[in-house]
Amino acid sequence: MADETIQTIEPGTDFNDLQAFAGLDAVRAQVEAAQPVGDAFASLPEPLNVAAEEWPQPMVPGVLRTPDIPTGILPGVWGRFAQAVSEGTQTPPGMAVICALGVLGTLLQKRFEVDTGTHREVLALWGVSVSPSGTRKTAVMNAFQEPLLHWEKLLRDRMRREIARNEAVRSTTLKRIESLKLQAGKADDEQLKKLRDEIEREEMEMPDEIKAPLLFTEDVTPETLQRLLSENRGRMAVMSDEPGIFRILGGLYNGGNASLEVFLKGHTGSALKVARASRTVFVDRPCVSMNLMIQPDLVADLAGSSQFRSSGLLARFFYVVPVSNVGQRDVRKRSRITEELKAEYSAAVMTLLEGYPPPASESEKPDVLQLDELAEDLWLDFAQEIEDQQGEGGSFDAIRDWTSKLPGAVARVAALLQLAEGGLSVRTVGLEAMANAVRLARLLIEHTQAAFGLLGADPVEADALAVLKWIRGNGLEEFTPRQAQRAMDSRFKTVTKLTKALEKLAQLDCVRSRQRKNPGARSSTVIQVNPACLS
Repeated sequence: MADETIQTIEPGTDFNDLQAFAGLDAVRAQVEAAQPVGDAFASLPEPLNVAAEEWPQPMVPGVLRTPDIPTGILPGVWGRFAQAVSEGTQTPPGMAVICALGVLGTLLQKRFEVDTGTHREVLALWGVSVSPSGTRKTAVMNAFQEPLLHWEKLLRDRMRREIARNEAVRSTTLKRIESLKLQAGKADDEQLKKLRDEIEREEMEMPDEIKAPLLFTEDVTPETLQRLLSENRGRMAVMSDEPGIFRILGGLYNGGNASLEVFLKGHTGSALKVARASRTVFVDRPCVSMNLMIQPDLVADLAGSSQFRSSGLLARFFYVVPVSNVGQRDVRKRSRITEELKAEYSAAVMTLLEGYPPPASESEKPDVLQLDELAEDLWLDFAQEIEDQQGEGGSFDAIRDWTSKLPGAVARVAALLQLAEGGLSVRTVGLEAMANAVRLARLLIEHTQAAFGLLGADPVEADALAVLKWIRGNGLEEFTPRQAQRAMDSRFKTVTKLTKALEKLAQLDCVRSRQRKNPGARSSTVIQVNPACLS
């Protein structure tokens, strides 16, 4: 009878309504008939009788444990200069290594390619160092840029008269053409034909605009980069320690709709064709290198950009995410780079710039480097190793878009290292250069996994980090899942999402669960926190 009665009660009523309508017996019948709800968090690990001091050391999400990148990967003066920059600025050596590789890519892209046996790779290189504010990124970048800026100034000074003469001829010719066009508006048919012929002759004889060559730029829009590529023989680098270019790449300035084609084509060397009313650009095999330094907060902002990863842009960077040493530096320590080493590094840069830019009449076909037998075997072994681990459920499943491009990037780095050591006459990549490139790639895998975590590429880890921040912010030694969900209801709208985050923390030895007995009621799940996570 009670069951039939409760079925007539309208939605939104409770036991008070039931008691008033059908009496206490009906309420008692419903309570006794109720079934206990299963515990959604029962899957969490529950060690038995483990004392607090027996907690293992946790692997805290968001705390980077990336390996150091030794400057010895770079040959000769490049390695010595990188080490001196690292010591002089008291910065992790990986920041200097990625900057040095960015400079090599800037100097050698489009002039050389490397043949892997199945395809050719251009030598454009994209590198980004991710570190917090105050980690002296600008000092590192400036040290490596100095000889490039000096070369640009030398060329600009050397070409000053030629550029002024060219500008004078062009400006007077343009005024002459404009005058002829004004006359054409009043001319008869016979005069109009003569004026048209004269305008055509003036336009054909007007020299192309001459500009001093540039090696790199900083904050650049896609449209400006297209122009710079056409003005600089199809090659350009972007070097910046400011966030502007990364915001452009992530579409943060235009509603997430950045035009990335010129960047993507510049990485692969695919022909760039632009035909619009305002401009026409054609560049055969363009090359764009990027050497960027950004803060982790910006990377987190980019997590909301849907095209940043889906476009393949994210997978093209070499990431360095060093452990910050802020708070551990010796402010009294002085380790200046010697003038001799600066001069040696500058000379190495100038040596690799010999013959550039070539005369306009000279062919710009790139020289092709081949892998020697031992280097090729090592490269193929590494490529197969990566392939075997990037399938579904494999070690690199979460970063497979990046690892799928890693063997090609390794071939590029090996070619750059070989040219840095042997000079512009090199035509073969040897075993040592390939071994150092592979060694670097293995180290960068962990850095990339850290970067992808910052980008929100692993949403479960991002959720786990959010829970851990809540735990720390409130100094909680234990809590219930219900408390966590209520405190972070805007993030965890479902129990399943929270459960996955807690499972991740349990796998990392940050938390564990236990069942707490409640007198007169069923037991409930309590999450205990590893004390090391609160320190």
